[in-house]
Amino acid sequence: MTFGYHGRILVINASKRSWQWEAIDESILRKFIGGTGLAAYLLYQYCPQGAEPLGPENPLIFCTSPLVGTQITTSSKFVVCTKSPQTGFIGDSMSSSFLATEIKSSGADAVILVGMSEEWTSIRVSSNGVTFDDAGDLIGLTTSATEKRLKEAHGDKYRVACIGPAGENLVKYASISNDGGRQAGRTGSGAVMGSKKIKALCFSGNNAVSVCDGKALAGTRKRLSVKSIGHATEKYRNLGTIANLSVFNRLGILPSNNFRNSSMPDVEALSAETFYGQGEVKKAHCANCTIGCEKLITIPGSKSEKVRMEYQSLYAMGPLNGVSDQESVLKNSKFCDEMGIDTISAGATIAWYLECSERGLLESSQAGSDASVDSLLDLLVHRKGIGNVLAEGSAKGSDIIGAGSEKLAMHVKGLELPGYEPRTLKALALAMAVSTRGACHNRSSAYDWDFSNRDDSDADTVGKAVIDGEDYSAVMDSLIWCKFIRKVFDDFYVESSVIINEVTGWDMTAEELKKCGERINNLKKLFNIREGWKSDDDTLPHRILTEPVNEGPNEGDRLSENQLNVMIDSYYRARGWEQDGTIPSQKLKDMDLYTLM
Repeated sequence: MTFGYHGRILVINASKRSWQWEAIDESILRKFIGGTGLAAYLLYQYCPQGAEPLGPENPLIFCTSPLVGTQITTSSKFVVCTKSPQTGFIGDSMSSSFLATEIKSSGADAVILVGMSEEWTSIRVSSNGVTFDDAGDLIGLTTSATEKRLKEAHGDKYRVACIGPAGENLVKYASISNDGGRQAGRTGSGAVMGSKKIKALCFSGNNAVSVCDGKALAGTRKRLSVKSIGHATEKYRNLGTIANLSVFNRLGILPSNNFRNSSMPDVEALSAETFYGQGEVKKAHCANCTIGCEKLITIPGSKSEKVRMEYQSLYAMGPLNGVSDQESVLKNSKFCDEMGIDTISAGATIAWYLECSERGLLESSQAGSDASVDSLLDLLVHRKGIGNVLAEGSAKGSDIIGAGSEKLAMHVKGLELPGYEPRTLKALALAMAVSTRGACHNRSSAYDWDFSNRDDSDADTVGKAVIDGEDYSAVMDSLIWCKFIRKVFDDFYVESSVIINEVTGWDMTAEELKKCGERINNLKKLFNIREGWKSDDDTLPHRILTEPVNEGPNEGDRLSENQLNVMIDSYYRARGWEQDGTIPSQKLKDMDLYTLM
């Protein structure tokens, strides 16, 4: 056993209702660390080439890290990884919760779910092994009701990861809910779980985490906790990510009306300042977190019904669809959490559909009589009427509708765009285009470059900045740190290498840790290449590449296809990849990945 790890993974076969422990070598742990890195490695190993995302061969992987269970601030996170039903490429999602510590306490560094159950099942994982329970009586329940029912049946010691009706109905962007409504969203892991007919996974354990140098780690833990409540995290502690809405609106980078506009005139009703002024915001903390960025907002008209609200949900349920009504936005976000769907993809798919309707691109059978956001959400969750198309997402939905609707679909590789204006934020635009995950802001944090007011005219410089951000994020997401702590470190790689050595007893240098980030991103790309990725997949939506920003402080900003391609070429070169974006053999050897092929 390596300090910080158990040195084994748990493989659960839903088809056979069987399970087994498999050892994982320390050399693999040191190369891929944990989190998204180790999960990517396991996906490459356990997912057969060409596997159908909703087929029995596609694994669903829950992965922890060496920091989980150490009580270091913001480190109680887990990763869900699978072949995405939205993109057909690697799909990974993270969530912060006590579930992470229970997965680790069960004795596993990762849990891999394979196969497909004949009947709806819930699975209990403990230090003693795995139990399969009939879940027929849970079908149709919301995520919160499912969690409540399972805790009543098996005790509060269990932490629950479950799907809602959206996952049951294989909505392509269904999420996995845990710990009272926190979501592992994006890329459709909930649909994969639903395809296996697994309603819930419940974890409980008593396997404590052993660390190499507990005394040194205790000091590190204390120092980091103190730094985490300083100026670098003040925004998250005070207002949370919802503070972005009014700031982005003022800066002209708030997408609205399906990216036709970059601001919204009547959006102040949804601002953090307005919510706080009404006195209806309560602060909440994830497990082992000193920051407390999470904000619970009381829904107007209710006495106590609260919703976890983040900027991306606020954007997707509000401005993206031209909605500024508080009650509507909050209720629809809550509905998404309870049904188990990703708010960004849901909001973007509906925005696409509404514009298609407005432009007369729909046949009579495709045009619903009630085109409100809440009614369309209900239809897509249950795959009723036009909801059956919307449940596929904007990429596949546009293939069904045709009539030029694909030009209005705001996605990359099938994953819908988050709430940033890419025609103005050029580094982020590049990052979303080349991301192995699809349109993602969280696997590079490239907006940090854009917000720094650095010159974006030099494609080589921007390409290198995106690479640095991707590799940095890969290390953060593999250790696993919360992104909101990133500016607390004076030297991220040096300080993180010290911490991982205190936990594991290794002698990892900052340079070795940095190389881990590069290796992980090359592995993710290698998986996508194996699954059919082509250079044409690295692009942005038609609207972004053909229409300039039409109003606000950035009026006239544009990003042409040629400009994007120049940046992509620079990015490939800086990565050491071929001109077509594939990875040469020597690069794979340098990254210790060649033997995987």
